[in-house]
Amino acid sequence: MEILYEDNHIIIVNKRPGEIVQADKTGDEPLVDTVKHYLKEKYDKPGNVFCGVVHRLDRPVGGVVVFAKTSKALARMNEMFRSGGVEKTYWAVTRNRPPMDEGRLVGYITSTERNNKSYVSDTPRPDSKKAALTYRRLSSSDRYHLLEVRLETGRKHQIRVQLSSIGCPIQGDLKYGDRRSNPDRSISLLARRIRFIHPVSKLPVDVTADIPQHQPWLSLYSQINNDND
Repeated sequence: MEILYEDNHIIIVNKRPGEIVQADKTGDEPLVDTVKHYLKEKYDKPGNVFCGVVHRLDRPVGGVVVFAKTSKALARMNEMFRSGGVEKTYWAVTRNRPPMDEGRLVGYITSTERNNKSYVSDTPRPDSKKAALTYRRLSSSDRYHLLEVRLETGRKHQIRVQLSSIGCPIQGDLKYGDRRSNPDRSISLLARRIRFIHPVSKLPVDVTADIPQHQPWLSLYSQINNDND
């Protein structure tokens, strides 16, 4: 487990693609339990260890995840996420170049439990929720494009379905239209950075996860400066 930040109230880790944040029907050990084991051993804590889930990432997605070590921090972080006080930045690799190099996508997302999938429409539908994000193209290679995405709302599978709606499904994301899976069953979406005001100290927290150390991430990352020259 890679720890990106830790203090008395919160711990931020770099989730690996394939891990689940909370327990589900698969029975696989969730990341929250891994963090609890770490805290119990590091601080020699007796009994149950508190570790609050602040937010989640989809199983095939990697990157920054925040957990609360105290109930006070959990309540305050939950409120910040609810009110939009947390800035989340994602990086996504797509095979298709977006129609514009930057833009804002607004739609209405409806999710179904039956197939664990979300659908986006231009107009409101029953049980739909408004979804908004902005994106910009950071770099391109011969076959792939790296997009930076900033969420304005946090809907289920939001980035995946909204990028797919403009013809840019994320690499490896068969559920939303990509044509080939990644070898490790991940999708090329990274929770790259998170910024917020600390729930207790009130100081700025700014944490960034490293990019995956394999292709096409490495070549796209190396192209960022070249594209900007």
